[in-house]
Amino acid sequence: MSRYLLNKFLFTVDRDPALVERYRSDPASLVAWWESEMANQLLNCIVDERSTWLAFDDVERAALISHDHVKLFELGAHPFLTLTLFIALFERDNTEPLEYQKAFGARLQHFDLPYPDIAT
Repeated sequence: MSRYLLNKFLFTVDRDPALVERYRSDPASLVAWWESEMANQLLNCIVDERSTWLAFDDVERAALISHDHVKLFELGAHPFLTLTLFIALFERDNTEPLEYQKAFGARLQHFDLPYPDIAT
């Protein structure tokens, strides 16, 4: 399991509107593409500098594909990165102000302190 890789996915996808739309419409395809093309690219470096070992495990991949923010939180994904991406994905489907954010939080209410470790 790699919290770093989960957070890197959330961070990079959220900052590109085209990737957000791909993740919304076809999450399995976007996750597979991102893992093969972007996961081993170093952040803020030239494209030629890459690592070779980073990959999602099956649980991480399934949580990303199913947009399961509760599972991502359990796995240690940073809640602010998850929330900002999921707002971009799903807030438009709601009609009331903060409706999505409230539902997002409600689905996490069963967690007690201490929360899962989100350090990378």
